[in-house]
Amino acid sequence: MEDGIIKIEVTDRDESHNIVDAPVDMNLNLMEVLKGSGYDIQATCGGMALCSTCHVYVLSDHELNEPTEDEEDMLDQAFDVMENSRLGCQIKITEKLHGLKVKLAPAGM
Repeated sequence: MEDGIIKIEVTDRDESHNIVDAPVDMNLNLMEVLKGSGYDIQATCGGMALCSTCHVYVLSDHELNEPTEDEEDMLDQAFDVMENSRLGCQIKITEKLHGLKVKLAPAGM
C-alpha cells in the first residue's frame, strides 16, 4: 500500500483482470471506485442499496462489514447471487481492504 492508496484486483465480466487504485481518505465505496475506474457499473440508485447494479463477488478472504438488512433484501432480488455476493456500494474503502479481489457479477438488468 502506498500513501493512502490501496490496490484492488478486479475481474471484469469478460474475465480480464486489472488492478485499481483506491484512495482511503475520500470516504468512497467500492461501487464509486469501480465506476470511477471505467467499469460498466450502472449505480442506478446512487449507492443507497436500492438496486443491484453494483453486484460483485468477493473473491478474497478480507473481513468485510456484515451486510445490512437492506443489502440482503436487495441481493434476494438480484440475479446470479452466490454466497460471496455483495453490493459494491455497501463496501466502504478502508486500508484493511488492500489487496481485495472482486469480480463483477453478470449484468442482470
